Amino acid sequence: MAQTELKRELANRHVQLIAIGGTIGTGLFLGSGKAIQQAGPSIMLTYLIVGIAVFFVMRALGELLLSKAGYQSFTDIAEDYLGPRAAYITGWTYWFCWIMTAMADVIAVGVYVQYWFDIPQWVPAVICLIILLGLNLLTVKSFGELEFWFALIKVVTILALIGLGIVLLVTQFKTDAGSVSVRNLWEHGGVFPNGVKGFLFSFQMVVFAYVGVELVGVSAAETANPEKNIPSAINKIPLRILFFYVGALFVLLCINPWTQLSAAESPFVRTFSLVGIPVAAGIINFVVLTSAASACNSGMFSTSRILYNLSRRNQASPQLGKLNRNHVPANSLFISTIVISAGALLSKLIPGQAFGIVTTISAICFIWVWGVVLVCHIKYKRNRPDLHATSKFKAPFTPVMNYAVLTLFAAILVIMLFADETRPALLFTPLWFILLFVLYSIRSRKEKSDQEISIINT
Repeated sequence: MAQTELKRELANRHVQLIAIGGTIGTGLFLGSGKAIQQAGPSIMLTYLIVGIAVFFVMRALGELLLSKAGYQSFTDIAEDYLGPRAAYITGWTYWFCWIMTAMADVIAVGVYVQYWFDIPQWVPAVICLIILLGLNLLTVKSFGELEFWFALIKVVTILALIGLGIVLLVTQFKTDAGSVSVRNLWEHGGVFPNGVKGFLFSFQMVVFAYVGVELVGVSAAETANPEKNIPSAINKIPLRILFFYVGALFVLLCINPWTQLSAAESPFVRTFSLVGIPVAAGIINFVVLTSAASACNSGMFSTSRILYNLSRRNQASPQLGKLNRNHVPANSLFISTIVISAGALLSKLIPGQAFGIVTTISAICFIWVWGVVLVCHIKYKRNRPDLHATSKFKAPFTPVMNYAVLTLFAAILVIMLFADETRPALLFTPLWFILLFVLYSIRSRKEKSDQEISIINT
């Protein structure tokens, strides 16, 4: 007998670690190398600014999710406050966001495996996808357990890095690049070594580093006791941003002068190599490999759930709304995995540029989704003051903060237009929105025509 409803099997520890895993991923472990090359030590300020903005997006999302028990995703919220067209575009765009993100992650898997083996990037990418597909076909609880341990590995790694950094700072340890010191933050060209331009151009990769933080919202439909677990996970985001991003980068840049880090290499692996611990460097490479696999796992989870939700709303094929005996949307999972596998193809065709292209597209589309959340929250507070008044998880400083964050997101898109590496992807991405607009218009006309024919026949 076909299952029709997702099961609430994610416990509090799963939600908490999914939230942590969503804020620690490929963007930090691999992408931060490129961002550091652009901004130098000022990259810490970039992470802080975007992190604060993302926190307010999450507070808005948390209040919206808890304002109505039936909400399962962004599409439900968008339809209530922006209409069915916005829901359709946002739902499919969020799916596309995670497709691009998962592509970046499988590309990263290939890069990390090359640390040990001289094989083409696409080979480990395909193997990773096959393994994760099998695991995701099991119960949602198995997904939660997998993410729990993946995220725990990331947390322990960053704790170890920060602990090591403190010891090296106190002992003024000497590496091939010089002494470990806070002076490395300003003695190699200053805090803004590439000027304001380099600082601004780093925002794209930093935005990508934070994608996935909203996964708490996607998992709401499968979360036990969301009224308690979701606010708890969201409220801990600022501490995680300060500790796992700013703290980790502070330690990295004290150990390594920013000029010693490469855009093509994980700065975490480089750091442990620099301090003369080659075995530890290999272990850290394994950790960042599991991080990429974790992020890809999250991508497969979220894309399958968003397709399931679109199907249940008659915005995708009915076949995508069917669940297997484990209450998992298997058809949606298969379709998403097939599309994600294009990342492995990109690794084969353009291994040097693939990561940059997909991370830029992902960042642009996530800015859209986050922007929709903020706009919906503005309309929610304006149109439903009764719900806002009784909310137990009110987003702070609204609507002023909503408008401030939307302005920041718009500015980041403008910055991407002036950067050679991000401009092509920025100019390509509107084609996706045009396609969705056209498809929705065709779909609406067909539904209207079918209704007219039905009325005539009646």
